[in-house]
Amino acid sequence: MLYENIVDLPPTCFKRAVGVSRLLFFEILDILRAVQTCMGRPPILSLENQFLVCMAYYREYRTQFHIAQTFGVSEATVHRIIVKIENTLIRSGKYRLPSKRDLNSAEVHFELVLVDASETPCERPKKRPGPRATKPVRCCFRVKTGAVVGPRQNKVNSTVEKRSAIP
Repeated sequence: MLYENIVDLPPTCFKRAVGVSRLLFFEILDILRAVQTCMGRPPILSLENQFLVCMAYYREYRTQFHIAQTFGVSEATVHRIIVKIENTLIRSGKYRLPSKRDLNSAEVHFELVLVDASETPCERPKKRPGPRATKPVRCCFRVKTGAVVGPRQNKVNSTVEKRSAIP
């Protein structure tokens, strides 16, 4: 998915293809252009395609090898692009997640905590001495999932998942 192929898409299709709206896409590109240096050899991919590489990695959970094959570059180039864009956006301060210190501060009050606990049956071999050493035994696992939602932010601040076996 090169930028040249998706530049003329309608806004809803653009957001489906990229993962962010066209306005946010160009906002982030402005931040990346502000710190881009013109020294050395010109990059193989345009800045738009570099951002699409980063979005493909985070949004589609594709391996760097598959992204490299799609964009016609090496895995090392994909890795360098992802790290460069991550660091640039973190340094800009505009796009970053709150730190644990911010979440645990006294001025943040949470209104809602969600907890979901469920039991998932599974089979695992039981170790026994003798000729029939691996007879499957039915057991269950308990999965506890929690989500903390902020008061006025209407977004999930953190999630926790804990797995434990039920004897």
